[in-house]
Amino acid sequence: MSNPYYIVKTLIQTEKGSRIEADRCYQFYVAAGATKIDIKRAVEAIYKVQVDRVNTMVVPGKMRRVRMQLGRQPDWKKAYVRLQEGQKIELK
Repeated sequence: MSNPYYIVKTLIQTEKGSRIEADRCYQFYVAAGATKIDIKRAVEAIYKVQVDRVNTMVVPGKMRRVRMQLGRQPDWKKAYVRLQEGQKIELK
């Protein structure tokens, strides 16, 4: 995974994300095969910040019903990225 934009898909902005931004922690939607080192390098390359720590989790997909059939959304990977002291990602 060489291109950082293939690894980090988007920044997740939710109510929980707003609360943890005070602790320099941000949530990202990332590629399923990305490792913590890949995520760290990608965030540093895209946002020009220094990453302190990366925690990841796989979020299971939800069951959905379409008419009379049951279906399932795919699993996806979420990363919590904590920045070093004094670093900040500028949100637009």
